[in-house]
Parts: sequence; C-alpha cells; structure tokens
Amino acid sequence: MVQLGAAARDYFARLIEQQGVEGLAIRLTAVHPGTPRADCRLEFCEPDEVRGDDYLVECEGFSLVIDRHSAPFLDNASIDFEQQRTGGTLTVRAPHLKGTPPDASASVVERVRYVIDTEINPGVASHGGKVHLVEVSADGVVVLRFGGGCHGCGNVDLTLRNGIERTLKERVPEVSAVVDATDHSSGENPYIRRT
Repeated sequence: MVQLGAAARDYFARLIEQQGVEGLAIRLTAVHPGTPRADCRLEFCEPDEVRGDDYLVECEGFSLVIDRHSAPFLDNASIDFEQQRTGGTLTVRAPHLKGTPPDASASVVERVRYVIDTEINPGVASHGGKVHLVEVSADGVVVLRFGGGCHGCGNVDLTLRNGIERTLKERVPEVSAVVDATDHSSGENPYIRRT
C-alpha cells in the first residue's frame, strides 16, 4: 500500500522517540481526496486514537496509520525524506490522491475538465488566476472563461495559445481549438495589466 523510504522511516522513528509516548504512531490522511485541492496530512497518532477500521503499516519501531476513507487515494503512495544542511524535506507522492484520470471512454467534456482541474488551474493559480470551462462544442472547440488574476491580464493570449491550448490538444486529441469567452476589459485585478 504505502512505501516508506529508509530515510523517512528513520526520520519518523527519531520524531516518535523524542515524544516519549509509548505506542505513538504516525497518521497519514488524504485531505480533499479526489479533487484538485487534494493534499496529504501527517500527524502524530496516540494509541487511543487508532480506530478499528484504520489500516496499519508496521514499520521498524512504529506504525503508520491510514484511515479507510483515505486508503484508496493513498494506494501505491511513497514517502521519502531528504536530509539537507538546514533540516530536511519530507516528500509524499500519491499517484491516486487527486483521483483517477478519466480513460479514453470518458466524454470529451470529462477529460477536458480533468486536465483543467489537475494541470491548468494549479499552474495559473500561482498568478491568482482560474480557468472555468464554459462548453465543448460538437466539433471540439473548448470555450473558457478566465477569472482572478487572468481576468484582464495582458499575457492571457500567450497563456491561452502556448500553454492551455497546447496542453488540452496533447491530453485530449478531440480538442480542435480553444476560445476565450472572457470580457477582459472588466478585469479588476489582473496579474499583468494590459497596455
């Protein structure tokens, strides 16, 4: 189910030992699983907090506790730790955390929406932007509306052609074009002002 690298096991074992609580475990939880906002949370779990339907992954000196609702989203997850001069970096990779991508039998709309939610919106969010799917026409034209920092942005055409359209065409071959239906003159807080 979940694979812990040796460095991560050692890191957790040290943390647990420092707490001085007999039977202390580490709980791994999927937060907002199956959505673009999905993330993982790691926290200490005292023995009386372990529930009967939790999954336990026995490690050297401690247990990793996973609740049954999180388990499907954490299947094949891996946890690694990289020591650095200023501390370390703990990395959780969970390929199913945001859900399973729709397969080729899914509708074009489902596949386009999945790419927007999992690839495009996380990218434009760094500029305070968001992309909304308006429609997908019968001939594969995707109509989008931009919000947040993308609404009225001076670089929206570049983002649309070189980023969004290219990504959608690569991931969903039925997409023939991408059109922006946003009235950019009404943007109140664009990432880059139009000139």
